[in-house]
Amino acid sequence: MTTTHTFAKAPSSAPLMLKAALPALPGIGGLPGVKHVGTDAPDVVLERPGVAVDADHLARYHEVCGFGPSDRLPITYPHMAAFGLHMALMTDVAFPFAPMGLVHLRNNITQHKPLTAKDVFDVAVRATNLRPHPKGRLIDILTDVTVDGETVWTENMTLFARGKGGAPEETPAPLEGLEAPSGVVRWKLAGNLGRRYGAVSGDRNPIHLYPVTAKAFGFPSNIAHGMWTKAHALAAIANRTPDAASVDVEFKKPILLPATVVFGARTEGRTTEFGVTGSKKPVTHMVGRVGPLA
Repeated sequence: MTTTHTFAKAPSSAPLMLKAALPALPGIGGLPGVKHVGTDAPDVVLERPGVAVDADHLARYHEVCGFGPSDRLPITYPHMAAFGLHMALMTDVAFPFAPMGLVHLRNNITQHKPLTAKDVFDVAVRATNLRPHPKGRLIDILTDVTVDGETVWTENMTLFARGKGGAPEETPAPLEGLEAPSGVVRWKLAGNLGRRYGAVSGDRNPIHLYPVTAKAFGFPSNIAHGMWTKAHALAAIANRTPDAASVDVEFKKPILLPATVVFGARTEGRTTEFGVTGSKKPVTHMVGRVGPLA
């Protein structure tokens, strides 16, 4: 039986970030109430009704991600309203994985029609489809955004948990075989990008903030947020994104900050493929595809 938890406002991100970090601490991570004990996707829905857009927050999101001012919400913006619910879901010990060990591997956003800054919408989040991966397991976090009961926007975040006993994926990955298009546009990313995006998104995961905090989790430096990379890419091709669209990305290699990366895109008909690659080394950071709904 599905359990529903309703939030009147977005869950506070700071306590949730602390809760997310606890399972990774030696001597604490195995304690009852801290250790994740779930064996499947929890049968729970987290919802937040009546979400209104804050104009100042939207302006700051436009600025950090590179979108031009508009009354229409960027296609990635509803993710902001869902982030606290994502964290509340993943930090519950019934969730099968500790959040700090997860990798955001793939992301799909489907927009049935654009939202505007005046829209008031409802958000619902759930986990589903725990399944094998050659190097561990995958799980999906689904988000539904509705206006007056009509679904206008959905997101599927596919998270990867590394582990033993993996197996081939049962279905091909959505972007299997897609190579990043060549490009000439260079993005020069400052070392504080993670802190700037974290201040807007609420995602202050230590791996994004400072070199020293990222090194504690095995990274040589702090890394750019995957959802910033997706948003900045879509800002670059906003004039090629249909009003009703589906956007898939796969995150390949993290972008270590500071960095200079290359963005490329190619369009055939109404479908655009895009990617972000290293400026010096032949490494692919992200590939993506956006096209109209069928």
